[in-house]
Amino acid sequence: MGRRPQPQIKERLLDACADHALAHGLPDRLEPLAGATGTSPRMLIYHFGTRDALLRAVLGHARQRQLDVFGDLLRARPDERYTATLDRAWTSITGPDGRPYLRMFGQLRESAEQRLWPDFRRTATTDWLGPLEDGLRSIGRPDLATLVLAVIRGLLMDLDATGDTARTDQAFRDFLDTVERLSGCR
Repeated sequence: MGRRPQPQIKERLLDACADHALAHGLPDRLEPLAGATGTSPRMLIYHFGTRDALLRAVLGHARQRQLDVFGDLLRARPDERYTATLDRAWTSITGPDGRPYLRMFGQLRESAEQRLWPDFRRTATTDWLGPLEDGLRSIGRPDLATLVLAVIRGLLMDLDATGDTARTDQAFRDFLDTVERLSGCR
């Protein structure tokens, strides 16, 4: 009689695999993930079924972490202008805490790894509209969510292509000034 899967072990393996993938990117082989978890590729397959299923689980787990962390950053706070909230969120998303997510999910947009999550680009866009609408509602402009998201995505692509943090940070702050004018917050 075979062993029964143990969900707590699978969850521990998934956490370690997500940590490794965020630090180093998605590997081509299972050995780096096995090394990061202290187990064997065979045991990873036992718990997740296939390499692609493991990588999909890793991507989903990392994405949920990102949604939790950055979703909280985008939440409106009663004692803070929402443009200040957006500025703080931008700093975190583009800083050391956010770069691993940008790097990992950038792989999905640009590589054969798209097959792991074919609808990722659409999901990665629509996931942020709700939190942005909620936050922008605090300044009476939930209708600006698509515009704010488009500017963030465009500036993230610019930052990725050029590495020019000072210029993209200034462009985002200039944009926030425009949002304040549009919402009458000045």
